[in-house]
Amino acid sequence: MPKMKSHSGMGKRVRVTSGGKVLRQRAGGQSGASFASQPIRSSRKSRRLSGTVEVSKADTKRVKKMLGR
Repeated sequence: MPKMKSHSGMGKRVRVTSGGKVLRQRAGGQSGASFASQPIRSSRKSRRLSGTVEVSKADTKRVKKMLGR
């Protein structure tokens, strides 16, 4: 039986805590912050998009399977 391969792209996007939770970055954090063509983002939106959040319960099983866990 061949070995299971983990999804390398998913490994770069999420991390698993020691308790088994899957954490991810908030979406939309890259656009509008450092490009001259985009308008400057407000501080409120920057704070809202910062930090890590837990992956939704519906997606956790699929993400862990992609990571080989």
